[in-house]
Amino acid sequence: MSTTTPPDGSLRVRLDLAYDGTRFAGWAAQPRLRTVQGVLEDALATVLRTGPLGLPRPRLTVAGRTDAGVHARGQVAHVDVPPDRWAAMPGRSDRAPGEALADRLAGVLPPDVVVHRASAAPDGFDARFSALHRRYAYRIADAPALRDPLRRDWVLWHRRPLDVDAMHRAVQPLVGLHDFAAFCKPREGATTIRELTRLTWERPTAGPDEGLVVATVQADAFCHSMVRALVGMSIAVGEGRRAESDPADVLAGRSRSAAAAVVAARGLVLEEVAYPDDAGLADRAERIRARRRADEVDRDPTG
Repeated sequence: MSTTTPPDGSLRVRLDLAYDGTRFAGWAAQPRLRTVQGVLEDALATVLRTGPLGLPRPRLTVAGRTDAGVHARGQVAHVDVPPDRWAAMPGRSDRAPGEALADRLAGVLPPDVVVHRASAAPDGFDARFSALHRRYAYRIADAPALRDPLRRDWVLWHRRPLDVDAMHRAVQPLVGLHDFAAFCKPREGATTIRELTRLTWERPTAGPDEGLVVATVQADAFCHSMVRALVGMSIAVGEGRRAESDPADVLAGRSRSAAAAVVAARGLVLEEVAYPDDAGLADRAERIRARRRADEVDRDPTG
């Protein structure tokens, strides 16, 4: 059986969701800790009545396992459910099963987690491995006039003014396929090779982020603490504590000890997870499962 195919007799359901990560110990379920996965799986078990019916507890697979305190506006997960439980979601109403599931989850989930949509997933869909890219934003208020107490949980308040242009120039050499070992917290058996497709810094002149210092970071995937480490290095450049050449030099050296400090999670938001069209889902998932080899890396950190 293909690894992108749900277990025999089950139906794969895609969930599009958002959450405020402030009071969560990250996405992944952990004993005695409040996590997004744990809260959402509890809610699914309640709505699907898996316990009373003697069915296995719902188990979620997520596009990006966010760390403690990290927020998400565009998170995606999947769960495999028995077809009869899916069909029973509308009850006596004329709603579609996905609409009914999202509505029922809204009735049992806490206010810091929202499932916007639930839908039967296309063949071959895997929330994690079918993804083309994940896009994060990091927001910083670097002046007292920019500090909005209503946004304090997802905008970092920084005491010193930042040189946004220097920050942007400094990180452009990091775009591409590289070994980001210097910017990742090591995990046994996990690769640190990633393809960073976008890394920009700007100060918007209009809209809800007007005046803030905003990073947009997009990659095929991210290793542990990678985005916050890249932001930490960028801030050091923006303050003038590090040279514009330092991010590329640190990347080439592959030593985590040379990188700047990892910044707080509160400014980081997962904004989007993108997928190929339905015909490409299964192929994408199978290819991404294969671990990247070290010889795939572009060894030139400046190009």
